[in-house]
Amino acid sequence: MTVRLNLLAPEFRANPYPFFAELRRQPTLSQVDPLGFWAVSRYADVLHVLKNPQLFSSTGHRAPSEPEWLGRHNPFADSMVMVDPPQHTRLRALVNRAFGPSALSRLEPRIHAYAQQAAAELPLGRPVDFVESFSLRVPAAVIGELLGLDASLRSRFMRWAEHVNNTSATPPDAHERHAQIRATYAEMEQYLKEVIAERRRSPREDMVSELLAARLEGEALTDAELMGFLFLLLIAGLETTIYLLSHAAMVLADHPEVFARVRADRSLLPRFIEEVLRYEPVAQTLLRLTTAETELGGVRLPAGSHIMLLLGSACRDEAQFPNGDRFDLDREGPQNMPFGHGIHFCLGAPLARMEARLALNALLDRCGGLVRDAAPVKWHESIIARGPTVLPLIVLPR
Repeated sequence: MTVRLNLLAPEFRANPYPFFAELRRQPTLSQVDPLGFWAVSRYADVLHVLKNPQLFSSTGHRAPSEPEWLGRHNPFADSMVMVDPPQHTRLRALVNRAFGPSALSRLEPRIHAYAQQAAAELPLGRPVDFVESFSLRVPAAVIGELLGLDASLRSRFMRWAEHVNNTSATPPDAHERHAQIRATYAEMEQYLKEVIAERRRSPREDMVSELLAARLEGEALTDAELMGFLFLLLIAGLETTIYLLSHAAMVLADHPEVFARVRADRSLLPRFIEEVLRYEPVAQTLLRLTTAETELGGVRLPAGSHIMLLLGSACRDEAQFPNGDRFDLDREGPQNMPFGHGIHFCLGAPLARMEARLALNALLDRCGGLVRDAAPVKWHESIIARGPTVLPLIVLPR
């Protein structure tokens, strides 16, 4: 690759996979813009990094999440995705039960109801923004249910998630954008502080109350850790499912034969979801920091080197997935790479899969097909996540 890849270029945002393939063909790691990180594109190398957190620290996320223009501490930097053991071990133990099988069983009837309502109200036979009309509605309702948040704020959730995830990719001269993102952080933190204070006064049956009561060897979450987890849940929990549902809809629109098979046999839904996760992983990159000198992908990296794990590339690596650029409903095996690996494997993966299964089942009951509209798809600008912010589709009646 003669020109250094810019992950914010419009052509890359529209379709990163040819660029990823070129990176995998290179004999050694390459650096990419906008941050100049070393890009790790092959499945085996990505897995090696994720299996060795003592050598590749998760604190690699912290510096990009707090650019100088932000002018404040980013609560997201206190979340468990940006820390290493033993702090990570403690935080994960304190929040782990909130995503256990019993918690998901209690949620399933409510998610089913949200999915049925969203599908029933989906306009048919005319162009709609599928993100706003469907993909956002189910996960926003679920996050509101989990945290006991004000239902009237659900329309703000997408903006909150977009701004927080865009922080590291926002150019230093985008001053108007800086002001908008700073206002979002202030708005989120003020609202969540009010929620925490209210739950301390009057606990409810929601995750905020459970986290306030959680103890590990007599120790509770600090206020900063609690705020960091709420930021993480709002952002990651919301975006993961929004973009998973949107990617699934695009696959169904582009592959009508897949739509017909899955609609006729709903037992294929779990396999369909796994292949969507591999084919279009929501989490495209993870950031790491080397703690000692090491060799990776043919490059000697000194301690303190910033690296970027390209999950989107790893999930299409031909060495791991034959014909990786082809959507294959008959591909075997769960696709866990999109949710990470090892100690940082995503706690919310079972919830995201359940939301997607229930939402897509309701969608298939409602419509007879999905067709791309002529209007362009608008893509999220984050270097961390990939998904449409506007997805024009026509939902056909049965």
